[in-house]
Formats: sequence, structure tokens, C-alpha cells
Amino acid sequence: MQLPDNISDCHTVIQVLSKKIELFEARILEQNEIIQSQQEKILELEDRLNKNSSNSNKPPSSDGYQKKPAFPRKKPKIQGGQPGHTGKTLEMVGLVDHSIVLAIEGDCTCGRDLSKLSTSVKEVRQVFEIPQPELEVTEYVQLEGDCKCGKHHQSCFPSEVQASTQYGTGVRALTTLLSNDYNLSVNKTQSLFADLFGYAINEATIQKNNERCYDNLAETEQVIKQAVIDSPVSHYDETGLRTAGKLHWLHVACTTLFTFLYIHPKRGKEAMNEAEILTQVKGWIVHDCLPSYFDYDSGKHALCGAHLIRELTALQERGSPWASLFIDLLFALYELSDEGKSQLDDQARQKAEQLYEHICQYADQIEPKPIKNPRKRGRPKATKGRNLLNRLTKHKQAVLAFAFYQEVPFTNNLAERAIRPAKVKQKVSGCLRTFKGAQRYARICSFIQTARKHNCNVFNELKNVFEGKSFIVENEAT
Repeated sequence: MQLPDNISDCHTVIQVLSKKIELFEARILEQNEIIQSQQEKILELEDRLNKNSSNSNKPPSSDGYQKKPAFPRKKPKIQGGQPGHTGKTLEMVGLVDHSIVLAIEGDCTCGRDLSKLSTSVKEVRQVFEIPQPELEVTEYVQLEGDCKCGKHHQSCFPSEVQASTQYGTGVRALTTLLSNDYNLSVNKTQSLFADLFGYAINEATIQKNNERCYDNLAETEQVIKQAVIDSPVSHYDETGLRTAGKLHWLHVACTTLFTFLYIHPKRGKEAMNEAEILTQVKGWIVHDCLPSYFDYDSGKHALCGAHLIRELTALQERGSPWASLFIDLLFALYELSDEGKSQLDDQARQKAEQLYEHICQYADQIEPKPIKNPRKRGRPKATKGRNLLNRLTKHKQAVLAFAFYQEVPFTNNLAERAIRPAKVKQKVSGCLRTFKGAQRYARICSFIQTARKHNCNVFNELKNVFEGKSFIVENEAT
């Protein structure tokens, strides 16, 4: 560029250059925003690729062959049964169905017939086998006759015999068990029934069995709900379940002895209010920090330690030093409280709270604070670390409850185990076709899981349900 000849030309050049500088500055700012957004997108995509069951809510089955234990093991265990394990070894029984005496055949080298020897028992072996399945048909014959006075009389069929041909309570219990607890589709249930018994049971029959079981369990469901409400500790969780072509939510409220499942179109407070459990609970409420749970203050809140460790592990893998310190603190309290089965004394409790506060203060210093973007509306976006820190700071007592109170467990696995079979059901069936069908599934599974927790034979208890009886209602009455 040539130098200008006069002052006016200098001013013109300065103005042109100033405009170019402003243009370049605006372009640099725009490019910086683009680079920042791209970096955030790259980090987000990397986080997705690095997710596994230890740093996210992904199930362990997605980890492939590189699965790791959720909690560090104390000592390497020897192979085989562990000390104190009772085992379920097959043992001989005194009363057998069939006994086969094995005769000694052939002749001795001396020429004598071995079948005529005087023998004694050397060894007995027993084979446990399934008998050939077959349907047992019971015929009811109704009689009639006329009295000498002219009146006509006839015998009565049992109340449960209502058609010329029908299936009994055992068949109803089996199909209900297969389609709900064992997550078989209707077609698979039909195929299995045909393979075992030679009868191709109708799809409508299977559906009617589910409907009848659902109706008979109405009173039982209310008893289960009340048992959860009255329990000193109850667990809560929810998971998405494809129902009637839309996303619905399967909710669970459970204890060590009772499980209550229910389906709802919503995930949050509306669904929880409709269940009418959290509005009445007075004991401990164990959950995974979904904000809606904190709207219920009648009970005391406890957070799942496993969920927190997964989030902290994800931060640790990205180089967060405070996340590592917090993981160490939680695991130390986990060990000191005997894996959450006991509680710390007052001195240890005070020290734990001090360490908790120090780590939070340290995290507050190094964790980036939200920066308001003048070009965007709403609250400034915070990092995942900052969001987690805010929760840990706000809900300190709920995080430490497992170490401070003996009755509070470290994890919410009880609730997670209750809803996990529903994901298998969804994988097998694709979805639940109707909302009513999902309600039947939830109520029946509530009863089945509760029966298992009481060490009951589920098949026999389902037979009792079809006969109008329920051990849960009977126990409540006594």
C-alpha cells in the first residue's frame, strides 16, 4: 500500500482499516463461538463413546467381555463354593416313585448261573427325571331326577366349572407365569404349551387368564401399597416402557418384602401423586435424585451411592481431581459402615461431614462456573461437574444417610432389580400393545415379585389367586 499524500487521505485510510479491524474482530468472535461449540460437541460425542455401566446408567450387559465389579473386592476369592454357602446339591430321597433292581446276568467262569446267587445291596443311585407332561382331564357329571311329589331336582356343578370344556387353575397359573414373570410372548407361550401337552392353547385364553388374575389381585395390590407406605425404608425408581405406541413409565415402590409396580404416561410428580404412596410415606425414601422425589417432605430422603459413583467416575475419567477425592470418601464410608449395614459413631460422623465439606469447597474453586452467553436466553449452561456438585452440596444429608443410619442401604438396587425384568419383556415383545395390558403386567408382576420375596412357590400362589385366595390378604387379616 502506498503512503497517502495528505491528511484527509490518512483519515480515509484509518477509517477503512478500522472497519476492517472491526469486521475481523467480529469474525474472530464468531469463529471462537463455533470452535467452542464444536469442542463441546466433540466432548459430548467422546463421552457417549466412553460410556459403560461404571460411569453411566447403561446396563452391565452392554459392557461386552470387559465387565468390572461395581464395587472393589476385598480379597480375591477361591474358585467354587464360598465358606458358609449352603448350596443346592441334589440329595437322595427316601421315598422313590420307581425302583429297578439290576440283576447279575451271565455265568461265572466256573459255570454257575449268576442269577441264582445270594445277593446283597452294594450301592444305590437315583435319577431325578421329569415325568411326561400331560393334561389331566376331570369330568363332572350332573345328575337329575324327579321326586315322588313331582318336584324336579338336579346336582350342581362346582362354582369354578362354568363351561362344557375349560382349563383349570393350573393351566391358568402356568400361562400367566410364562407371559409375565418369564417374559414369553403369546406365540412362545402357545408353542411351549403345544410342545409339552399337545394342545395349542388359544391366544384369547392366555389374555383372559391375565385379565382374570389382574381382577383377582385388586385387593392384594392395596395391601402391598399399604405395606410399602408403612415400611421404615422404601425404594423408588422408574424406567421407560413402550406402551400403546408411545413412551410410558413403569414406576416401582418396594421394600425387602413387597413390590408395587404401576404404569403411567408421565415420569414425575403427576405419576407419583396418582400412586398415592409418597404422599403418605413417613420413613426413608431411597431414590436416584430425580427432582420430583424431593417434592415429598413427609419422609426422609436417601440417595443411591451407586448412581453417584457412576457420575463421579465419568468426571474422574475426564481428569477431575475432586471427583476422585469424593469417590474415595464414599468408598471409605462404605467400608466403615460395613457396606451400609451399620452406622458411624458421632466422632466418625463429624469427621466425615468435615471431609465432605472440604471436598465440596475444593470442587467449587476448580469447577468452572456457568458463564452467561448474551446471545442466548435462559440460565447459563453449567458443566456436568458443576451440576453434580450443586446436588451434592444441596443434598448432603441424603448422600451420607447410608453411613449415618443403620437402616439405610448404600444403593437403590432393590428398586432397580424390580424394574429390570420389564426391559427384558420389552426386548422380547417389542412393546406392550395396550395401556390396560401394561397395567395387568405391572399388577401381576407386583404379586409375583412379592411372593418370591416371601419365599413362596409362585406357581402354587397363582393357582390360589385363580381360586380367589391370596396369602398376602390372608396374612394381613391375621
